[in-house]
Amino acid sequence: MIRLISRRIEIGTGDGGISNLGFDKRGIVTSCRAVLLPRFGGPEVLEFRDNVAVPDLKPNQVLVRARAVSINPLDTRMRSGYGRSIFEPLLPLILGRDISGEVAAVGNSVKSLTVGQEVFGALHPTAVRGTYTDYAILAEDELAPKPGSLSHAEASAIPFAALTAWRALKSTARIREGHRVLVIGGGGAVGFSAIQLAVAADCHVSTTCGGESISRILAAGAEQAVDYTIEDAEVALKGHFDAVLDTIGVPDTERMGISLLKKGGHYMTLQGEAASVTDRHGLAIGLPMAAAILLKKQIQYRYSHGIEYWWNYMRADAEGLHEIRRLSEAGKLQVPVDKTFPISQVREAHEAKDRRQIPGKVVLEID
Repeated sequence: MIRLISRRIEIGTGDGGISNLGFDKRGIVTSCRAVLLPRFGGPEVLEFRDNVAVPDLKPNQVLVRARAVSINPLDTRMRSGYGRSIFEPLLPLILGRDISGEVAAVGNSVKSLTVGQEVFGALHPTAVRGTYTDYAILAEDELAPKPGSLSHAEASAIPFAALTAWRALKSTARIREGHRVLVIGGGGAVGFSAIQLAVAADCHVSTTCGGESISRILAAGAEQAVDYTIEDAEVALKGHFDAVLDTIGVPDTERMGISLLKKGGHYMTLQGEAASVTDRHGLAIGLPMAAAILLKKQIQYRYSHGIEYWWNYMRADAEGLHEIRRLSEAGKLQVPVDKTFPISQVREAHEAKDRRQIPGKVVLEID
């Protein structure tokens, strides 16, 4: 059972308006526009379709009228075949994790959100029906009220990246005041979110980044920003750290990050091997193999360096999302948006990201 949409939905008739929405006799949306991924490949495989079915809500779910959705690296990687061992049998998919919009309907167990309320949030990395659509479905704990000071485009750029950083620093490393935190790759959305979360926790933050990001990172409160393109970061970075978040995750950055940790510190990489191993070997063999690889590394580094080693992934965290909202509202956490596209130009947006024409966040707007 769902609580019905209580406000009239306006259907635009202009070029950017919503057309081909389907409704049942109760006024509930049953179909809408969405970007489908029917097969893996380049940006050209993405299909912007009308009349894509909107599933019924489960009791804990919320139907969100999307206004803006951001493009994450996970989206372009999934489009190209990353995670195919999981997703290929489920094609066609709808990509997208981040969203900002308004509540259109709620399941009957939803208590914290109401119809018409502006919200933002992010889906789990393995979600099959993503947010590149007029109407997305998220669980109640995957959403929070949108920061009132932000536009939908600005809000949509934050949740997935910030929750990924939150899981690493707050849930895994449990950073606290006075800790020294190193973010390898602080110029990207996850890295920049991690810097801001660590600064807000009164930690001492250092990072590596490209030269174009240094002023923004220092303005956000980092104490040291090393331009890895012109400096030897391992030499330039001062002292040892309680936590290292490696957003790059190649052998050289892993070696450096681990060498710079204090005893008992936490090394966390965004480039865990679970998906790549299962893609090569299939789920039945790949998942146990990936678990064995992780366990071997954890034991190895615990005994050789006295540190904790983790593969880090985003997970829904209601407490984390509400703290992220509070910090964003206070101007202490942002993810700058470099460019917006209408969702009908999703191929062009993905192509720009693939070609690295736009280094920062790209957002798809939905009129």
